Amino acid sequence: MYLLVTAVAVGTSAGRLGAVNSVDMIRLERHLNEEARKQAGPDGAPRLRSLQRPFLSGNDRSRWCTVRALVEHGTYAIDDVVSQPGWDTIDMVKHDGRGKPAAGPDEGHLYSSKPPLLPTIMAGGYWLLHRATGKTLGSHPHELGRILLFCWNVVPFAVYLAILARIVERYGTTDFGRLLVFTAAALGTLLSAYAVAFTNHWPAAFAAMVAVDALLRIVCEGERRRRWFFVTGLAAAFMAACELPALAFCGLGGLLLLALAPRQTLVAALPAAVLVAVAACGTNYAAHGTIRPAYTERHVAGGWYDYQFRRGDRVVDSYWKPTVPKSAIDQGEPSQAAYAFHVLVGHHGIFSLTPVWLLSLAGLTLLVARRPETAGQGRWLAAAILASTGICLAFYIARPLEDRNYGGTATGFRWALWFAPLWLYAMLPAADALAATRPRRLLAAALLAVSVASASYPTWNPWTLPWLQVFWTYCTSTISGS
Repeated sequence: MYLLVTAVAVGTSAGRLGAVNSVDMIRLERHLNEEARKQAGPDGAPRLRSLQRPFLSGNDRSRWCTVRALVEHGTYAIDDVVSQPGWDTIDMVKHDGRGKPAAGPDEGHLYSSKPPLLPTIMAGGYWLLHRATGKTLGSHPHELGRILLFCWNVVPFAVYLAILARIVERYGTTDFGRLLVFTAAALGTLLSAYAVAFTNHWPAAFAAMVAVDALLRIVCEGERRRRWFFVTGLAAAFMAACELPALAFCGLGGLLLLALAPRQTLVAALPAAVLVAVAACGTNYAAHGTIRPAYTERHVAGGWYDYQFRRGDRVVDSYWKPTVPKSAIDQGEPSQAAYAFHVLVGHHGIFSLTPVWLLSLAGLTLLVARRPETAGQGRWLAAAILASTGICLAFYIARPLEDRNYGGTATGFRWALWFAPLWLYAMLPAADALAATRPRRLLAAALLAVSVASASYPTWNPWTLPWLQVFWTYCTSTISGS
């Protein structure tokens, strides 16, 4: 046990050490405003600057813009929000409100390109805070934003760990293995980096944990009460609404339930899934006048992503217009083979940044290979996890050039974060096997330490490149002599 705690401490220190830098926006802002006071404008008023903002990327600001627009303006259109200083985002589309493209600068309205279901849910919490305090995210972004993010990410994380504790106690066979899996969940996955941002990753992972727990109760423990089928359907569908490729696991899990208990699946699980589908499609229709997600317009010539808009007196091209130069990462990885390498074991590698997932791969193999008379129906659940992992990774790797961008500037391959609960359960057999000898325990500790270091590296912002890519770039530039 001491070995695992030591591994966590070393990994945390190493990750923070790798990212340490002098970044103090508070002090810089204070300095610039002092200078501004000395050089007041023609009207005698200093032009003060605000460099601090709690919303760290255009990715999450896109969702926050929708939240503000809904509560403060009663619309999904975000024109009045993105025009404010500090609320810019590139993740926008433009249409007339009924789905017809509006390319001209004076046509139509701007909308977040993110699916509107999650911002609509978050808007409910913001509405309560706004009504109770009279404050807005525009006037008090840090105070209100942190309260909302605490409820959105931190509270579910506590429930997430509580659910996992039940799973490891029920299905783990050694204290070392249980502690290894639980510690990896708490500190060794890249999910923890996203606790400070409004993304779809935490809701998807939380829903996946609930779905896995309910599936285990049904598939492995013989639970047949309808409530657990309802929970499974609701959680699995919400997971897919947050991360569309998760439909693979949702579908395979549904087939497994249908084979085991068709009546409960059709009466309880299916209606629950339909509820989520109606909510997702309904909010999308309310925002865009169609049930098609905004992403389906991504590669359509003259579509929602191909537009101009006004910012003050300037006409600005959409970042996504074909004629606008893109950042290096948004140009995509030309080689599909290189992309597959870096997604799996390279600078954004699932198994290189978080090597504890190698134990999950081994655990899935052990679970699937167990004899039917000893494994029961659990081997089919493991097979569903293994198959959905392969399907989703193949889908991500097979994307067109522009989409082969590792999820943009982000700490790791974030599109696979929702797999964490599935892989944590799968890790248990391998973790228990490593408990047998000291060399195996040392190996487990080493894998955990590297994983914790990767999770600790983005000390304040998940929208930063992973340490392996920073190191990779340094090595290649050193070798080339540049």
